[in-house]
Amino acid sequence: MRTFLRLQPQGNGKLDLNLPNIGIKRTWDVARLQLLDTSFLEQGDFTVLTEEQMEKLKEVAGFPEDCANHERLAVLAFLYLYLSICRKQRALPSLDITVWSELPTGAGLGSSAAYSVCLAAALLTACEEIPNPLKEEEGASRWAAEDLELINKWAFQGERVIHGNPSGVDNSVSTWGGALRYQQGKISSLKRPQSLKILLTNTKVSRSTKAIIASISNRLLKFPEIVAPLLTSINAISLECERVLGEMATVAPALEHYFMLEELIDMNQHLLNALGMGHTSLDQLCQMTMAHGLHSKLTGAGRGGCGITLLRPDLEGPKVEAAKQALISYGFDCWETSIGAPGISIHSSASLDAPVRQALDGL
Repeated sequence: MRTFLRLQPQGNGKLDLNLPNIGIKRTWDVARLQLLDTSFLEQGDFTVLTEEQMEKLKEVAGFPEDCANHERLAVLAFLYLYLSICRKQRALPSLDITVWSELPTGAGLGSSAAYSVCLAAALLTACEEIPNPLKEEEGASRWAAEDLELINKWAFQGERVIHGNPSGVDNSVSTWGGALRYQQGKISSLKRPQSLKILLTNTKVSRSTKAIIASISNRLLKFPEIVAPLLTSINAISLECERVLGEMATVAPALEHYFMLEELIDMNQHLLNALGMGHTSLDQLCQMTMAHGLHSKLTGAGRGGCGITLLRPDLEGPKVEAAKQALISYGFDCWETSIGAPGISIHSSASLDAPVRQALDGL
């Protein structure tokens, strides 16, 4: 499931942003943006935005009274990246930008990171800060590693506008693709087994990642001797999972590996509940899949959002289908997918599927 951005230079002196998934259509006058004092965006090395910087960005955005918070954040991230990346140009460019996503928003699937990565890649390429890797005869191409590094840095800044203090995992996986290992701010690629299939279920219960992170921090401060061991246990589960996945990547995966992953998934879900990340919708998801012999846990920040269910290779189609239908009939959205996909790419228009082209054209 991917997020798509179309950038078109235009000669009408306007900057247009169109986000059909959340019903946003905004236009700014480039000449007016050009007159702004954007020195408040100077940051040298990429740093967290101050409250003062955010307030100035909000003034530039000029939000109507009834604008929802997630809509504000999407627009602020766009303006921040546009003004920061393009301000080095002699004149700010007049652009028409549409972003459309197959990912649901506010569900912990990294839709904001995919959005920030698309924006960073498109704006850096349009402003010739990085080269366009797409050759005329190609359908799709990817940027070189050093260009991906720069895309990722700017995307992380976009994520900071939206989430405050994100880990950097979501933008990194959107940039690089595949599977990543994250520990204490260090991110590296992981070998992944070919056969790791999952059900991805959206409970459609939306929530704020920022609020959940704050609440867990408070719980840690309030009960350090209880919460710290929970985090240590979750870390141990991650390391054991990494070991099992590494083994599966080097030898033929055996059913025993999947049984171990299922046990780790169950333990982790209980620990996440103890941290206060659970929700009745996620309990329901786990119970419904367990009734079909499948093991699930929340993904993302919890308290709603999405869950993943491991699909062992020995599972028969009808069993998986029955679990999917049970989840869908309960009102959840459910997709059968697999772990790991390519990261940010640039495509020729002709190489995109018709539904994607239609969505970007606003049909």
